[in-house]
Amino acid sequence: MTKGTVRAVTAVAALVVATGAAAQEESTNRVAVDTDWSAFMEEDPRVCWAVSSPKETVNTRDGEVVSVNRGDILLFVTYRPDQDVNGEISFTGGYPFADDSTVSVEVGDDTFQLFTDDDWAWPATPEDDAALMEAFKAGAEAVVTGISARGTTTQDTFSLFGFTAIVEAVEENCS
Repeated sequence: MTKGTVRAVTAVAALVVATGAAAQEESTNRVAVDTDWSAFMEEDPRVCWAVSSPKETVNTRDGEVVSVNRGDILLFVTYRPDQDVNGEISFTGGYPFADDSTVSVEVGDDTFQLFTDDDWAWPATPEDDAALMEAFKAGAEAVVTGISARGTTTQDTFSLFGFTAIVEAVEENCS
């Protein structure tokens, strides 16, 4: 993904977070809810996404568990049919990531790396998105680990219960 693409995606992602965090509570744009995941749709431009918040969050600094203030912590799968984006995975950790860092995602025995830009992280290619999507469909939980610009290591555990059903609902509603 090029820097220009990252900026375009970040703009769409900002819309998603603005509506996504509140939308997890209540939204007229919600198209499906299935256990730990919810799905939403915007019409102009047409954007659909599945989103979940972590079931557990652990923040550590220098090996000690610490209390930190973080913004929204969300894991997304986004579809933008007008841009041929079908199943783009992204993560926002609620803080700016350390410069030149990556975020790891563990699903079962598999580990995936996401590149970071400010407080967002994505797989590097559509093929990486597809591999991570398949792991999510087969897995029970995803553990996302990142490092903040302040040096705090965060580990967020997301349930994948209902993931496959919700992604299928999003795909059906956003084709």
